[in-house]
Amino acid sequence: MASASRLRLNFLLHRRYFSSILSPDSSLLTSKQKTRAALGLLKSEKNPERILEICRAASLTPEVHLDRVAFSVAVSKLSESKSFEFIRSYLDELKSRPDLRNERFMSHAIVLYGQSGMLDHAIRTFKQMDELGIPRSAKSLNALLFSCILAKKYEEVSRIFMEFPKTYGITPNLDTYNTIIKAFCESGSSSSAYSILAEMDRKRCKPNTTIFGTLLAGFYKEEKFEDVGKVLEFMKKHDIHPNVSTNNTRIQSLCKLKKSAEAKALFEGMVSRGMKPNSVTYSHLIHGFCKEGDLEEAKRLFNDMPRKGCVPDSECYYTLIHYLCQGKDFDAALKLCKESMQKEWVPNFTTMKTLVNGLASISKVEEAKELVGQMKEKFDKTADMWKEVEEALAQ
Repeated sequence: MASASRLRLNFLLHRRYFSSILSPDSSLLTSKQKTRAALGLLKSEKNPERILEICRAASLTPEVHLDRVAFSVAVSKLSESKSFEFIRSYLDELKSRPDLRNERFMSHAIVLYGQSGMLDHAIRTFKQMDELGIPRSAKSLNALLFSCILAKKYEEVSRIFMEFPKTYGITPNLDTYNTIIKAFCESGSSSSAYSILAEMDRKRCKPNTTIFGTLLAGFYKEEKFEDVGKVLEFMKKHDIHPNVSTNNTRIQSLCKLKKSAEAKALFEGMVSRGMKPNSVTYSHLIHGFCKEGDLEEAKRLFNDMPRKGCVPDSECYYTLIHYLCQGKDFDAALKLCKESMQKEWVPNFTTMKTLVNGLASISKVEEAKELVGQMKEKFDKTADMWKEVEEALAQ
């Protein structure tokens, strides 16, 4: 209960300055507090004009990571409501700020346009850099290529990569090639990446682990297992050894294909070679076995984590609790849920509702009521959502 009280106190303290960002008292807030306040307001705001008002009040800048998150949330909210004109006018407004007349901001604006599906505006912004006197480099080119991926306009990635470096005198770098390969793999054309690898070889640009990880995921997705072997050989040729991240990519890919047994064999080989798995490794395996209906194996893996010196993260808990509820193993789900909540990791409403109703179905009504009480205390905004569930428990 102490942790619940602390959460509620934090919520009340945050709410105090969430609203103050739009009042005269906002001058008392630091820039970080303003951004946090803006994020708190943006998450629940739907009115486009109000969203822009919040962003302006926070004086966001892409120089700060937290501000970039706030920009992204604001654009996502505006995109959801199809308020594209608001996005265009706000980003155009920001371009006029002297402190934002640089490649860093323009690159961020290009990515935000891609996130909104407004690729024509992303391209316009890239071309506009000349008239604004802002020099271009691979940074803004890569932002434009990435915006194409976000907008799922994969054919534009190839066109821009072929035309823009020559037109604007930009030399592609490692990130450029990584982005191109990512586009090929996401669009189901992973084999096209071989030509990019050949070009990199000609230009003496050595591929890195990220590129090979992207390729592995692409070939697994297309079930081109022979090509997976070729990529591993390419890695040897470049003296790049598979690390935990590479193996995690392979394990996740196999689990997505419902080949969790093969993924576990890869995991065991990784451990036998002295490579330490992390919580992401286990999370992929647990999710894979859960999806295939093998909850016992998923529980064994979860229990194995401490023995391997690995601490379960929130995703491990959420995944296993969700699938245990689906499998009607409510006792095991309750045990894990209590552990998770002690760490202040709370599963989503749908999972918690399933667990509460499940406990009631096996005559554990008191435990169900206790969970509802904890949820209402931690998240008072959900109190109305629990009303119907409570009424059913009382019958």
